[in-house]
Amino acid sequence: YPQAVQRRFRIDWETTTVDEPSFLGRRALGPFPLAELVPYIDWSPFFHAWDLKGKFPLILQDPELGPTARDLYDNARRLLDEIVAGQLLTARAVYGFWPAASVGDDIAVFDSAGPPTELARFHTLRQQWERRGQSSFLALADFVAPHDAKCRDYVGGFAVTAGVGTEELVARCERDADDYRAILARALADRLAEAFAELLHERARRDWGYGQQENLTKEALLDERYRGIRPAPGYPCQPDHTEKRILFDLLDAERQAGVKLTESFAMHPAASICGLYFGHEQAKYFAVGPLGRDQVADYAARKGMTTLETEKWLRPNLGYE
Repeated sequence: YPQAVQRRFRIDWETTTVDEPSFLGRRALGPFPLAELVPYIDWSPFFHAWDLKGKFPLILQDPELGPTARDLYDNARRLLDEIVAGQLLTARAVYGFWPAASVGDDIAVFDSAGPPTELARFHTLRQQWERRGQSSFLALADFVAPHDAKCRDYVGGFAVTAGVGTEELVARCERDADDYRAILARALADRLAEAFAELLHERARRDWGYGQQENLTKEALLDERYRGIRPAPGYPCQPDHTEKRILFDLLDAERQAGVKLTESFAMHPAASICGLYFGHEQAKYFAVGPLGRDQVADYAARKGMTTLETEKWLRPNLGYE
């Protein structure tokens, strides 16, 4: 682990200009108009969920899969129109920006008012296993200016849901013995949540300043051809789901957006997404991969958890028995 830290991803913060967000603190949105989310839907994963592999809209013309895909899409659009017209689901969100600084492999988040008071501390994990052609070992903390840098940096955070009302809609479908429609309803709630995350990230980039000149096509937007990332706790950049608790407390997500965390750190409603915003132009997604015993012990100490408890949450990523 010390060798990986030594070979961390280095940004020249002396020459970096950091954009200042147009507001600091958090903002709640909702109920948000579902009709505004529809253009942001990425339909390809919807078809993948039904084991129809292909890219939308090309899959609709596929010689083999086309007829099934078109039938599924028509049914989904009809139900989506009903959901939007009848406001059968509710979309809510909370997002915000805070002054931040990296402290080793942690990210400290500060109050924007008065003297710097630490509000929260996110703990990041660093790649340890060398891949072919790899020159540095990444951690999300690398994308935030260190506490001793001359520039003042920021991070953002968000939680969105489009799942409020899903259970009632599904229950109605099941009462009508229409399991197909019930599955469609859940799948559409998931797509709307992802669409909301995409729309909100676009808004956040503009609020942060660096995205104001963006003029992306829908295809470019869905391919994430923009500056900045929005990694979620529990995913390859940060495989520890327990970091969601820190984010939820910072956002006051349950009160502001109606999203709760279960004991296993799953989100409820299920059609919900959360994550952090990083705005540096070199910020990118990566997979942490296998972790060494030394890093897990260090990480546990930083989080104030036992090594055993930490290993439980990081089990899929442990590089040792």
